[in-house]
Amino acid sequence: MAVASSNARIGSSFDEFLKEEDMLGNAVGLALLRVFAWKIREAMKAKAITKVEMVKRMKASRSEVDRLLDPTSDKVELATLVRAADAVGHKLSIDLVA
Repeated sequence: MAVASSNARIGSSFDEFLKEEDMLGNAVGLALLRVFAWKIREAMKAKAITKVEMVKRMKASRSEVDRLLDPTSDKVELATLVRAADAVGHKLSIDLVA
């Protein structure tokens, strides 16, 4: 005899759970910032760009660059992302996907 599950979430996706809890947007945004920070750090390594050089190239403060490179930070402005991409010779691309 099968026993009915008392957990209605069994079988649902993690995205569905986050959506139900109204946390999906924040989770996706933070994940995107973490990926961006990682890509910038990798580009800096590949081009031997130090944090001091990033500050100069971005015309930013040291704390702004530290915040940008911190994968746990969610306090990065779009203009900072654009300047960071430019500083390592890349372009920032944002797309709206259905």
